Amino acid sequence: MAAEPHPLLVEPLVRTALLEDIAHGGDLTTDAIIPGDRRARARIVARRDGVVAGLPIAATAFSLVDARVRMDVRAADGERVGAGATLAELEGPARAILTAERTALNFLGHLCGIATATRALVDAVAGTNARIVCTRKTTPGLRVLEKYAVRCGGGGNHRFGLDDAVLVKDNHIAIAGSIRAAVEAVRARVGHMVKIEVEVETLDQLRELLALPVDAVLLDNMSPTQLKEAVAEVNGRLLTEASGGIDLSTVRAVAESGVDLISVGWLTHSAPALDVALEIA
Repeated sequence: MAAEPHPLLVEPLVRTALLEDIAHGGDLTTDAIIPGDRRARARIVARRDGVVAGLPIAATAFSLVDARVRMDVRAADGERVGAGATLAELEGPARAILTAERTALNFLGHLCGIATATRALVDAVAGTNARIVCTRKTTPGLRVLEKYAVRCGGGGNHRFGLDDAVLVKDNHIAIAGSIRAAVEAVRARVGHMVKIEVEVETLDQLRELLALPVDAVLLDNMSPTQLKEAVAEVNGRLLTEASGGIDLSTVRAVAESGVDLISVGWLTHSAPALDVALEIA
């Protein structure tokens, strides 16, 4: 099971989403219909098959609205569930359950969708050396949650931000003038603990890179045949990563080229949400 994001990271994100929904007037519909002392029981269900991610985030939404809401999980983040499965059961003040419902389900459906898409790719490359990883193509403000969902789906995380690793891309090289100039500038500035990866688009660029002190190479938009040639050229000297336009129909061929990592941006920016619902008992 993937390590959950720390509550200090989660609570501000959920609080902001709730404030966006409640604004200044509260829940006009629920407050008008439901007496303040009414209690309710409910369950959260998956309407489609998928992989669970985000139950602790959903629980935070309910508890922030009213700490008296109790949420008992019936599935674990990272678990594969079938359509109709109960993910959690709720009990507490009815107003709080209904007011937090949409925010909780928005987070849960989005994160389950990412985990489900990740698991499909992970299953597709089973038996190869490749590991599925996400990128920085995340929803602004939600990166820590989306990368958690990728881990729940069995994938891994690329760098979290610009400050935890170096990735020299084509535009850096264009401005620096060459791969060598870019790498030398980075090596002169960053500490010895910082990993350096460089993006290349051709085998000639790869050969230039292999003479330089770097840790990984991003093989961008290469065909499976080119990737196989690139992996042979590297011959274990660098970590190899394939990226660019990879989906469920192509990921197996990419993995069979022998690359170590396959990075997929759409996992976090375009994975379809899993249909989840809250039902009052």
